[in-house]
Amino acid sequence: MLKQIQSDEHWMQAALREAIRASEAGEVPIGAVVVRHGELLATGYNRNLLDHDPTAHAEVVALRAAGLALGNHRLSGCTLFVTIEPCAMCAGALIHSRISRLVFGAKDPKAGAVESALEVVNHPKLNHVMDVSGGVLAGPCGDLMRDFFRAKRAWQPGDSAADVVG
Repeated sequence: MLKQIQSDEHWMQAALREAIRASEAGEVPIGAVVVRHGELLATGYNRNLLDHDPTAHAEVVALRAAGLALGNHRLSGCTLFVTIEPCAMCAGALIHSRISRLVFGAKDPKAGAVESALEVVNHPKLNHVMDVSGGVLAGPCGDLMRDFFRAKRAWQPGDSAADVVG
């Protein structure tokens, strides 16, 4: 059990690094990584603004990269680590990808679709079940989001994007 916790924290640190990349780009700081058999398969961070794409959430970006890496849209045997509880769109993508395990950092009380606002993942009417572990490095994951939005609210017209993301 201790080994699993250490492994989960290791991969969540990798997801946090992706979230920091998002923040540095002026995006909402969410990061994700896909791991298979203890090996990093793919990474992603929020790219909605960069790509002008409402679906370019960290999870979707990482899932797309993992599918390309495997040459398959099914990601059985893979684990997705993401800094924030996935939204409904990302939860649906996880289900369709047949990801085996989801590990998330902080809960999202407003849009989380694992256990907070909605319960899309492992819904009894859906045919895919995945293992879920939440709260891994929840403090640093939540702090990154809070700090980002605190800075964003303090932003004034005329400030540069660098002033917002620090």
